[in-house]
Amino acid sequence: MSQLSVAMKRSDPPIDLDHGRDLFATPGPSVIPDRVLAAMHRGAPNIYEGELVEMTTTVIEDLKRLVGTSGHVAIYIGNGHAVWEASIANILAPGDRALFLASGPFGHGWAYTAARLGVQVEVIDSGFRQPPDVDAVARHLETDVERQIKAVVTVQTDTGSSSRTDVASLRRAIDDVGHPALLAVDSIASLGCEPMHMEDWGVDVLIAACQKGLMTPPGVAFTFHGERADSLRVACPSPYWDWDPRISPRAYYQLFCGTAPTHHLYGLRTALDMLLYEEGLENAWRRHEVFARAIWAAIEAWGSVGDLVLNVENPANRSHAVTTVRTGPGDATRLRNWCADSGLTLGVGLTTKDEDPDSIFRIGHMGHLNPPMVLGVLGTIDAGLTALSIPKGDGAVEAASAVIANA
Repeated sequence: MSQLSVAMKRSDPPIDLDHGRDLFATPGPSVIPDRVLAAMHRGAPNIYEGELVEMTTTVIEDLKRLVGTSGHVAIYIGNGHAVWEASIANILAPGDRALFLASGPFGHGWAYTAARLGVQVEVIDSGFRQPPDVDAVARHLETDVERQIKAVVTVQTDTGSSSRTDVASLRRAIDDVGHPALLAVDSIASLGCEPMHMEDWGVDVLIAACQKGLMTPPGVAFTFHGERADSLRVACPSPYWDWDPRISPRAYYQLFCGTAPTHHLYGLRTALDMLLYEEGLENAWRRHEVFARAIWAAIEAWGSVGDLVLNVENPANRSHAVTTVRTGPGDATRLRNWCADSGLTLGVGLTTKDEDPDSIFRIGHMGHLNPPMVLGVLGTIDAGLTALSIPKGDGAVEAASAVIANA
């Protein structure tokens, strides 16, 4: 190296490399396909008749196909917290008992919403690093000899911890003890990313939203319910949350308790076309599994030296949509900040009270993703670990590449 090159290397300021398209690896909102954005880029449509009304019918039918139900779907202008409340308002009255299963902050969040609405909340907390214990649920239900617990409520994927609940096993555990409780499931982080067979698995109430596996900007959320939930409904105190006009409307506007979310519907229609009719749902599930395994392989390679470790130890209990990573004290926040300055946004640590959010980051791998995007995320993280002198093992990107190549 020449003396001039050495001098330049020592005195030049750091190079700003972030001049391309930023990459998002947050567990929602997920990457929005250009086609979805283009579908939404239009003037206001007629909200009384014609194309929008006809298209909404197809959206409703395909949402039911997506979750595997012949039951009902209600569409709300809102986010996941909105449909937490909507579901509770239709199946639980003040004073009713319900059992909530918490494997991270989102299980606790749904329970808190129910408690604010007057429900007698009972919580089985499995901690931050594993899904609900179905045997513990069965034992708890056996103590309810008068069968007063009206619903068992859980999340399929807790977006904070990245633990995944075995929904089918949970339903079997409820049935095996002969308990009549409804099963309500939050699939906000998992829908479109991993299997959901609502009717086959015996899920009575399901909630979801558009901004994760469904690849549409935040703003629309859904509740699905079947015959058992319909027969056990309570008088909903809110005209906005009430299922009745939304599932049996006399006029189009009643589907939304007012003006329709017009442009979200156009975007959602395109996203459903891409997911159901172009890629195919089975392939989408397999794709998400491959990307999840690639990311786990990278983290395991990094973790051969230093403190990085997958939050959920058992692969069978890990989400295919988001991965939570534990670091040394404060390293997660340092790494996220470095990555953000380089054009990559990672998920912040969303934790329960016993966990340090500055020592946890999350990689969202849901929705509109391909190998260059996944490997780009991992390569950038690898560079950040090196730049910050955070101890790590070698070969992480190679390990992830091998998983993708062998798929």
